Order: sequence, then C-alpha cells, then structure tokens
Amino acid sequence: MSDPQEAQLVSLVRGAPWLLRALHAVRELGLRDWCIGAGAVRNLVWDAQHGFATPSHLPDVDVAYFDATHLDAERDAAFELELARAIPETTWDVTNQAAVHTWYQARFGRAVTPLRSLAEGVGTWPEYATCVGVTLRADDGIDVVAPHGLGDLFAMVVRRNPSRVTALAYRARVAQKRFHERWPRVTVVD
Repeated sequence: MSDPQEAQLVSLVRGAPWLLRALHAVRELGLRDWCIGAGAVRNLVWDAQHGFATPSHLPDVDVAYFDATHLDAERDAAFELELARAIPETTWDVTNQAAVHTWYQARFGRAVTPLRSLAEGVGTWPEYATCVGVTLRADDGIDVVAPHGLGDLFAMVVRRNPSRVTALAYRARVAQKRFHERWPRVTVVD
C-alpha cells in the first residue's frame, strides 16, 4: 500500500472493533463486490482526527454493493434483515448500486443513467469526503474504494459532489448533518 492516507485509513479500520464486526457481518452475505462507506468511514476518520474516544453517533451503516443481475429492492431489504439478525443494535442501509437508476427519479425527481460499477456508485455520493468505502476480503485484508481519493476526507473538508446532488440539496444536507457542531475543525465549502 503506497498511499499513506490509504494506509492510515486501513489502520483506523483495524482499530475500530465496531466497524470490523460490521465488515465481518457484511462479508458473510457472500456479495462479490461490496463496501461499507459514507458516514461510517467519515465518522471514523473525523472522530480520530478530533481525538474522540467514543465513536460519534451513526444513524445507520451504509452498505453498497454491485450486482447487475438482481435489481429488486426486496433483495436489499433481505440483506438488511440478515445483517440486523447478526448485529441487532445497528441500523443497516443496504443498496445495490446497479439498481439506483430504477428508483432514483421517484425519490429525487430526476432520472439517472445506470451505474457500471461499485466504484462509480460510491463516486456519486453527496460529498467527496463521503465517497469512500472499505471492504474486508476473504483473507482479512482491507480494500479501500475511493474514486475521488482521500484528500477531502483527511483534510476534513465537506465539498459538494455535483455528479448527483444539487446545490440546494447539498445545503440542506449540510444543515441537517451539523458537521461543525460534531467536528469543529471541519471546513464546509459552499
């Protein structure tokens, strides 16, 4: 691993028992191409950089996977139930990135083209700092999915990813997430 930020992220993941437990549970689903990402990874890094001894509250753990052969939402719900049985104290949000185009317009008001990979899906998440996921391989190695790199994540910068999120939706999300209250050293770019 030649990227020092990637090595630092892997070290943080290895030092987070709650995240390792979640990674093991997701790996048990037998998905071919998956990661835990978004807030779980962002909180892990920003909590560490702020010296927090206790992890920040995480409303859910986002699991992204890519399977173009099964686009039905019932499958995501079945995975969420299976994960809830494994770790009942965690709320799970499982999304097949290959199916996003089937529901995006109904939920957000505009059509999107089908995604071609897990990394492309992760790359559309709302802020560049949250466009990051981690995967636990069969050999217990950890892979990082970061299509836009790790710069904003480690610099603690909240910057809108324009690929899917409008400026209006971004501002509402920033207000709702209260990044500055939770992590005072974060910089929010409007």
